[in-house]
Amino acid sequence: MSTEDTDVIPVVRAEKPADERTGVWWWVSRVVSYTLLAAMLFVLAVTVVVPRVSGSTPYTILTSSMKPTYPPGTLVVVKPADRSELTVGTPITYQIESGKPDVVTHRIVATQQSGGGVTTYVTRGDNNGSDDENPVQIGQVRGKVWYAVPYMGYVNNWLNGEQRRVTVTVIVIGLAGYALFMFVGAGLDHRKKRRAAS
Repeated sequence: MSTEDTDVIPVVRAEKPADERTGVWWWVSRVVSYTLLAAMLFVLAVTVVVPRVSGSTPYTILTSSMKPTYPPGTLVVVKPADRSELTVGTPITYQIESGKPDVVTHRIVATQQSGGGVTTYVTRGDNNGSDDENPVQIGQVRGKVWYAVPYMGYVNNWLNGEQRRVTVTVIVIGLAGYALFMFVGAGLDHRKKRRAAS
């Protein structure tokens, strides 16, 4: 039998689907990108979105008076509270002096009522050995602590005013760009599969 009579059968190698990328570098880059994305979303949510949507205010614990519950650098998000919610054991944020911007976050340890029926609150830091000098009036109370995130107060302090606006804008643009990149990539992969199938 001569070589002319022999049919040559081409060897067809199946292409590795685009979805089956399993290199170490691919996995590392994937994990890092998703971790960074999750971290950005978390920071954006706890420092900006949740407080704004809920009408709460983020504050940073600056002293050790509330250790170990809220050590320095903790972000506390304070939401407005009714009088009925201001009970003994509740951590609150209040103006040190009525009408002035400086605030402190301490725990209510007792309530007092004057002869005229006016309620005031005795407060103390968890790490302090004595009650605060002056009782707190209802007009000084900014609200009660809703939630706290350790160390996130440093981020909150850094993200103030113009920096907050710029950072939020950059994060939103970055997320939109990432979503667009993923969407276009998925579309191109789908088109390649359709071409390969036809």
